[in-house]
Parts: sequence; structure tokens; C-alpha cells
Amino acid sequence: MTFLYVIIGLVLIFDFINGFHDSANSIATIVSTKVLSPFNAVLLAAVFNFLAFMVFPLKVAATMGKGIIDPEVVTLTVIAGALVAAITWNLLTWWWGLPSSSSHTLVGGLVGAAIASSGPGSVIAGGVLKIAAFIVIAPLLGMIMSYIISIFVMHLVKRFSPSVIDKHFRRLQILSAAAFSLGHGGNDAQKSMGIIWIALITMGLSSLEESRPDFWVIISCQAAMAFGTLFGGWRIVKTMGQKITKLRSFEGFCAETAGALTLFGATHFGIPVSTTHTITGSIMGVGAIKGLSAVKWGVTRKIFLAWILTIPISAFFGALMFYFFDAIF
Repeated sequence: MTFLYVIIGLVLIFDFINGFHDSANSIATIVSTKVLSPFNAVLLAAVFNFLAFMVFPLKVAATMGKGIIDPEVVTLTVIAGALVAAITWNLLTWWWGLPSSSSHTLVGGLVGAAIASSGPGSVIAGGVLKIAAFIVIAPLLGMIMSYIISIFVMHLVKRFSPSVIDKHFRRLQILSAAAFSLGHGGNDAQKSMGIIWIALITMGLSSLEESRPDFWVIISCQAAMAFGTLFGGWRIVKTMGQKITKLRSFEGFCAETAGALTLFGATHFGIPVSTTHTITGSIMGVGAIKGLSAVKWGVTRKIFLAWILTIPISAFFGALMFYFFDAIF
């Protein structure tokens, strides 16, 4: 049981770091447009991160717990290896200021640890491929939706003065940031719930027939993510809010709205997606309205490289960590 408590602790640490790492996704646009101060922005994001469990069904938690690796081969050692790998890569990318995906870090760690433990047959290929496909699909959807929303909004406000537009969209951006934070909490916190759930199943304290994790699992994961969000990942805020493209308030609103809609849809269908990928694509979409030169493609190439490398590097770390824990325990 002691090792189980360690696992639960690691999951909550990962969830905290996830909130810390990904808070930039929720607040970068609203801070860079100076609608809210950094502290008020993270407070808004944290509150809506926490409230997400009241809105969304726990389909993403089920995917993480049962749809990536065969539950029959999961051990606490496998889970520990995956978690340490995910935490390591998250901290490294935070230090480098790269908005990588906490979701894909965790998936990669699980895949690597499972293969090291039981071979490639332990991986549910269909589930992993679906998640990997959304490395491309999620930012593309965000980009297309934000582009369309931006055109629609520009058509609506074309007769108003810039000062009137800015005044109203500064208020609307608070709503769009709250919606994106809600989607972030709904999708990302459920990933950690799924990991604790499968750990409890491994120890015989829950079963595959259960439709959802226990309430204490839900609350603890939502709270850990919200608390992490309060600390904010300021290194990544700068990349997300200024280095990709310069944003005005109505553009921030369009990007956040597109990102929120993409996350709502993915969470509804139980697909673990990256909030980082989603909002990055959305920011690029509004930037492209001003012309391709408005988007700093050199920065986006570095971001894309981090996305592509995340799953394989995390899988490698996951395998190494499995061998380490297996030797100890």
C-alpha cells in the first residue's frame, strides 16, 4: 500500500506541474492584451480549472485508464515509471520555455514503461494512434476555427471605432479566457484521474466495471491542477502571448473562443488532447488574418519540434524509469 500512496502522490505532483506548466495556455492572451493582471488572470484560470468536473463527463479519464495500455499488464512500477518520465519532461520544457504537451508526455511515459514491462503487445495501438493524430488535428482545428471566428467578428465590428471595439472585447475576453480554462480543467485533470483509477484497479480497490473514479480522486486532481495554475508558468506566457504573434483584445477573444470550443468537443468525445497545441493553433489562426508574415514561423517551428519529440522522448524516459523502479521494488 505504501507504493500506492507514493503513486497517488506522484500523480498529484504531475497534476500540479501540469497546471503550473499549462496555466500559460489559459492566461497568455489575456495577460498579453493587458485585460487582466497576471495574478488576476491565474486566479480566474484556477477557479474555472477546478469547476470543470461539474460540467464535463469523465470520458477522458476512462480513455487514460483503460484505452492506452492493456489494464491487465499495468503494475504500480509501470505507472511510477510513466509519471517520473512525464514530470521530468514537463519540467525540462518549462525551463526551456517551450509549450509542450503534458498530455502527450504522460501518454509517452505510459507507452514506454508498458513496452519495457510487457512488450509492444501491451499497448492499445488504436488508442495511442488516435491521441497522436490529435497532435495535428487539435491545433489545426483551433487554427481554422479562430480564423473563421476572426473573420466573422471583423465583419461585425467593421463600423465601430477601434476604441469601442477594444472596450467591449476586453470584457468579452474575460469570458473567453474563463471558457478556455474550463475546457483545460475538464480535459487535463481527467488524465490524472485516469492514472489514479488504473492504480486502484491494479491494487484491487476498484474495478474495470466502474463507470467513473471515486469522488475523492476527482476532487483531488481538480484541486491539484487549480493550485498549480495559481503559480503560473511565466516563462511560457511570454512565448505564447508575444513571440508567436502580437495580439489585440478582440484577437485574444477569438483565439480563446476557438480553443475552448475545440477542448469542449474533445472532452465530450473522451479524447485526451493538448491544451497547449490547441491554443497555439488558435493564436496562429488569428495571426494569419493579418497575413502570413504576422506569424513568427521560426518560433512555431521550435514549438512543433517539441510536440513531435514529446511522445518518443517521454516513452524513452518511461522505459528507463520502469527499469529503475523495477530494480528497486
